[in-house]
Amino acid sequence: MTQNLTKENGFKQFTKEPCNTPQSSDTLYSNTNSPSDSSVKPLCNAASETKSQCINGVKYVSSAGEELECGWGAFTPSCLQFFNTPKGILCFLCVASFLQGMTVNGFINTVITSIERRFDLRSYQSGLIASSYDIAACVCLTFVSYFGGNGHKPQWLGWGVLIMGLGSIVFTLPHFVTSQYEVHFTEDIGMCSSNQSMQCAESVSTLSNYRFVFMLGQFLHGIGATPLYTLGVTYLDENVKSNYSPVYIAIFYTAAILGPAAGYLVGGMFLNIYTEIGRQIDLTPDHSLWVGAWWIGFLGAGAAALLTAIPILGYPHRLPGSQRYTVMRVSEAHQLKDGSHETASDPDFGKTVKDLPRSVLLLLKNPTFIFLCLAGATEATLIAGMSTFGPKFLESQFSLSASEAATLFGYLVVPAGGVGTFLGGFIVNKFKLRCSGIIKLCLLCTVTSLLAIFIFFIQCPNMPMAGVTQGYERRLPDVHFSNEHPIEKGHSTALPGLEKMNDILKSSLNLTAACNTECGCLRETYSPVCGSDGILYYSPCHAGCKKFSVLDSGKKVYHNCSCILENGPVGSAQARAGKCTSSCDRRNLLLCFMFVVIFFTFLSSIPALTATLRCVSDRQKSFALGIQWIVVRTLGSIPGPIAFGSMIDLSCLVWQDQCGEQGSCYVYQNFAMSRYTLIAGVVYKVAGTVFFLLACLLYKPPPPESQPGSSTALENGKCDLQENKSPLQTQAAA
Repeated sequence: MTQNLTKENGFKQFTKEPCNTPQSSDTLYSNTNSPSDSSVKPLCNAASETKSQCINGVKYVSSAGEELECGWGAFTPSCLQFFNTPKGILCFLCVASFLQGMTVNGFINTVITSIERRFDLRSYQSGLIASSYDIAACVCLTFVSYFGGNGHKPQWLGWGVLIMGLGSIVFTLPHFVTSQYEVHFTEDIGMCSSNQSMQCAESVSTLSNYRFVFMLGQFLHGIGATPLYTLGVTYLDENVKSNYSPVYIAIFYTAAILGPAAGYLVGGMFLNIYTEIGRQIDLTPDHSLWVGAWWIGFLGAGAAALLTAIPILGYPHRLPGSQRYTVMRVSEAHQLKDGSHETASDPDFGKTVKDLPRSVLLLLKNPTFIFLCLAGATEATLIAGMSTFGPKFLESQFSLSASEAATLFGYLVVPAGGVGTFLGGFIVNKFKLRCSGIIKLCLLCTVTSLLAIFIFFIQCPNMPMAGVTQGYERRLPDVHFSNEHPIEKGHSTALPGLEKMNDILKSSLNLTAACNTECGCLRETYSPVCGSDGILYYSPCHAGCKKFSVLDSGKKVYHNCSCILENGPVGSAQARAGKCTSSCDRRNLLLCFMFVVIFFTFLSSIPALTATLRCVSDRQKSFALGIQWIVVRTLGSIPGPIAFGSMIDLSCLVWQDQCGEQGSCYVYQNFAMSRYTLIAGVVYKVAGTVFFLLACLLYKPPPPESQPGSSTALENGKCDLQENKSPLQTQAAA
């Protein structure tokens, strides 16, 4: 006896008796589930019919008779079918997300300072480069999520990874098409001399135009990564049990978090290699004019992405055995008062362009979905801004080189972001949280990170710099920056407001003093040196140094410096190349609380994504993620780096001067940078808390009769698939 039940998802369910019936030429599958059950496991097949009898069970086959084999066209070798499982596609998607994170959120953020220096960019211009990725994603998200959600998802994913790899290669083109990096600095110019001059290069004013090539590379990155975090997530969600979906998605996103961490670490290593490989130069990585080999990482990541796209393109429309998870799934979608949410349950809904307006309207009428999107946007603003300029923040606060700052930031992101992301999915699965419980978890994480972000009240003081934060004469200048905060002469230690702080930052520099007047120092030559008196000087010339020597380590030491006070015998006034080492006693405290902020921010990421998937109907999941990413990028990721870049520019004390043209920033005021970061963090975290709270309060779950009891039964494969079951079906389900 064979019963044929046609489900609305397009599959036919056959309940079969023994395995040796005429219909048993196909593979029969068990419906017993376990945590390690990533795919349906065969109990017997045609080759084993003569040896054993098969246990009664349920087999699902496509009513359209489509092929579910892994391969490319007619080339579907049996060895490839080993990877035709959820774990197999998870592996390749993890590689793709790792490469995307390493490139877009790792390498780019690591080399941003070097690119600014190499191509004469300002912070807001580099912020625009970072935002180009999200701009391209916003343009493509509606098209990709709507049509890709109803199409062949692995094909969309594979081509996306391929385009992403091309974007990485395009991003390196400015290095190969421009002339070699010339450092306008010689030993004579850097030293105190009465005959100093520098010829302005004609190409200086045009180098910044290469930002458009960087933006093109970022556009390709954005186009290619669009399917990855919409269709990739829903493809995993559709092919595993709903209870284990958060774990699979958490692993996928953990790889995406580890990618930027690896990008910071590896990118920091590449920055210790001079950008013109094979060329001998006297500069060291600590020198302010040093530009590392920023482009190597992009070439490697681009080639790896091109190779990763090949296996992804070979996966079928859905994985074998995934149809039973579709049958067992119970909806937790938000219930609309007018009942219009039931429209999405129509099997033909969403297959044509005509349904696009109705799909958008259904999502707009879902308040839980809307507020989850807005909460995601607030979190994305902080993540995008801090990931882009986090290394620069550490570089300024702790007086580090670009490579040291990138490496340190990587050490923060690896454990905090990676562990937080995975732990968020694990908690949802461990406690089997439903939609409302998941949103409450997100709310708790946001409040915790909000409290921790007040650590930015603390900052490390600027290293004293002659002519910038203090005068050359050993007296209190008109504007003096103490260890705590700026103080105006003649006033008490009252903390100035932001307007007064801006006036301080806009005050003119006075790099010339009686001790270096005859040196003819050039403003264009920025080569900081640390004097033996513990004060930072703009260059050896501005310190009045007339001689130098080179140590065995390659470091330069300058002697006979007229502007440096002698603390010992005559001739002891000297300076070493590079910034003075910061002895900030608050460094560890600041890093610990930054770790807490990053950890709890990423801890809520997977629960928030899971809540989004559960508060909408199954047929709208891909499209809902696409709309959410549009909101997140439009209101968060795109303005985030631009806003943070403009904000950091307001904190600048010393701008690069290139023949009268303002270039990148050399020195930042740590107090201003910390305060602006604090203000932005508090505003966005408070907004995120409010949005998560509203999403929780306005969520309306399905009726009780369709919730926990039936859901548990379905997930264990023990729920009735139809009201009147045959004895064979009862035995199979047991």
